[in-house]
Amino acid sequence: METHDISTQLGNELFCSGQQHSPAGTANPLGLSLICPCKSPWLVDRRIFASRIICLNFSCVFFIVSLIVLILYVCFRLVTLFMDELGHISHWRAIMAGSLAGMVATIVTYPTDVIKTRLIVQNRLEPSYEGILHAFYKIYHQEGLRALYRGVSPAILGAVPFSAGSFFVYISLDKIWQEPIIHFTPLQNFMNGCVAAAVAQTLSFPFETVKRKMQAQSPWLPHYGGVDVHFTGMADCFRQTVKNKGVLGLWSGLTPSLLKIVPYFGVMFSTFEFCKRVCLYRNGYIESPLNYKLTPGVDQSLHPQELRELKLLRRENFEPRKSALEN
Repeated sequence: METHDISTQLGNELFCSGQQHSPAGTANPLGLSLICPCKSPWLVDRRIFASRIICLNFSCVFFIVSLIVLILYVCFRLVTLFMDELGHISHWRAIMAGSLAGMVATIVTYPTDVIKTRLIVQNRLEPSYEGILHAFYKIYHQEGLRALYRGVSPAILGAVPFSAGSFFVYISLDKIWQEPIIHFTPLQNFMNGCVAAAVAQTLSFPFETVKRKMQAQSPWLPHYGGVDVHFTGMADCFRQTVKNKGVLGLWSGLTPSLLKIVPYFGVMFSTFEFCKRVCLYRNGYIESPLNYKLTPGVDQSLHPQELRELKLLRRENFEPRKSALEN
């Protein structure tokens, strides 16, 4: 799905028509392009083939886990900074904290995104890179450190409409459902996440298109990485894309991108809301994680630690009375 998405953004029509063996730097299935440095990938020893796939999978898992941990840590620290004295945070401050967290995570992990794009768009029969580490080494020594951050400007600028759009849509859907967000079912949360992701991705997709073109274009790749337009920077890439493909060319590849990201955000939002209810249930604020019915006699303004101390104090006061009655 993502391979087709990137090839469409780059304007590579040969891949979309199935001619994956063209030498013109066409996009290709990611797995073969990562591990097959020879012209006939099926001549590779099966054991080497399997070992490289295992190493690739571990590398991808490592990068994904590192990205998730970094985003969560940065988001937690920024949310703490934007809180007021009572621990509350407004909608605008939440948007700023989320946007800044996404920008920091994007800048730190951006070289891996460039490497992923290069590995996808390279020619399968005559690959320029043999794997993740080889791509990192070759790009750094041939094109310099700046090449690993080529396209980071539209990525950072695109994070603003994406974060703001998804957040505003998500918090405004309670007016459509005509009930508070806390009463939404898992299905409603899933649908809200899907709608928010679709709107946000559509708003920020022109920046994503320009980013992919900037990542793929390289004088060291055949036909400059298979990019349909040639440019000198972000603004020139916007201008050349509109000139050659029209305004709608900035949204080329939106459909496969939505098919990937919409269910992803739907599951993420619904899982987040369910985990929040589980935490509220374990701390004694609600009666069940399946609904949002408040626990009778519990002060909802207390923090979890204060609530636990109150429960412990009540238990200590009750046990001496019980023992006295038994005596």
